[in-house]
Amino acid sequence: MNSPYSYIDPDCAYTDPRTGVLRNLADIQDAEALVFAESGAVAKRLNELVAAPIKIVGVGSLFEIHRQLFQDIYGWAGKARTVEISKGGRQFFPTSRFETAFCHIDNLIKECQRIGYAEKRDLAHKLAELLDTINYLHPFREGNGRTQREFLRLLAQEKGWDLNLNPPDNTDVYNRYMSGTIDGDVEKLSDLISDLLEEYPSKSARISNGR
Repeated sequence: MNSPYSYIDPDCAYTDPRTGVLRNLADIQDAEALVFAESGAVAKRLNELVAAPIKIVGVGSLFEIHRQLFQDIYGWAGKARTVEISKGGRQFFPTSRFETAFCHIDNLIKECQRIGYAEKRDLAHKLAELLDTINYLHPFREGNGRTQREFLRLLAQEKGWDLNLNPPDNTDVYNRYMSGTIDGDVEKLSDLISDLLEEYPSKSARISNGR
């Protein structure tokens, strides 16, 4: 399941040709040091995103979330990748067809927004479709998983639900998430999301107050 990514990047658009380390704003040349710096910076920006959520209005919101999370680390934060990516022999969506994928994602978001609050199972399935589509798109050179999980969390929150696809030290959720995304199994992802969706406190408060 954890086979490495492969990139078609002969011009080293994203990496230092000497070290293979991703080019970054701090000019860190050690891979482990970059992972540490990235983790800390993203954790800080995640807290900001929780405090001030980005409204999901279309596929552009996905790029806005990526920019929010990785703005301190990469100059290309919030920008679509320009290289081809594969993993375990499976190629992700080709960059030449990104616009087609963007239109499809916009339509899925609209369908999701039309689902009623009480239709939990339908919402879980539509969120799973979105997750599978965005994961196959893999629009960024780095940070796809973290960005798509936050995207789904925010979209679920707008529907009145809390969704944590990355609970700490929960290997069952991790394994089900990885299996579903790697296999492209929407039903498996739908079951996982349905199990994880919990009523968002502010939503219940608004309902009880008649708002």
